[in-house]
Amino acid sequence: MNAPPTHRSSARPEADIYPPARLALRPPTFPPGPVCGAWWPRTDDLAAELAALTDVFDSSRGLVTRIASHQGSWSDEPRTLPVTGHTVTASWYASGLDPYTIRLFSYGAGRWDLLVVPPDSTTDAALRLMNAAADPALSLTGTALMATEAPAG
Repeated sequence: MNAPPTHRSSARPEADIYPPARLALRPPTFPPGPVCGAWWPRTDDLAAELAALTDVFDSSRGLVTRIASHQGSWSDEPRTLPVTGHTVTASWYASGLDPYTIRLFSYGAGRWDLLVVPPDSTTDAALRLMNAAADPALSLTGTALMATEAPAG
């Protein structure tokens, strides 16, 4: 079995403040599929990237209190992550979660599984993946979506 993917990139923003999250979500009126959208972080530094993502969810879908991700998918795996106005608890799993997704939990409001597009993806590939993950007509896992971008052969 292949090792889980790592969401790594050597390119890091020079500013301490990160721009808004690059995010595509399914319309809330459609039932969720294996993923309900996609997130394209700029780096593999989850502690730095998560605040921009939770800001979107906190203001539109409910306060994100926990996340879960596949063990080894990020360069660092802290148990707690400070975000805007609160702290998010993280759980890391060796199995049971798609290695290309992150799961967000909001107390009383639900859970969302997002495809994590690798930071070093080309813009064209990232946009294809994000559009596919947010398309209510498709019902693919994160791994299946990533396979659509894999080179043939």
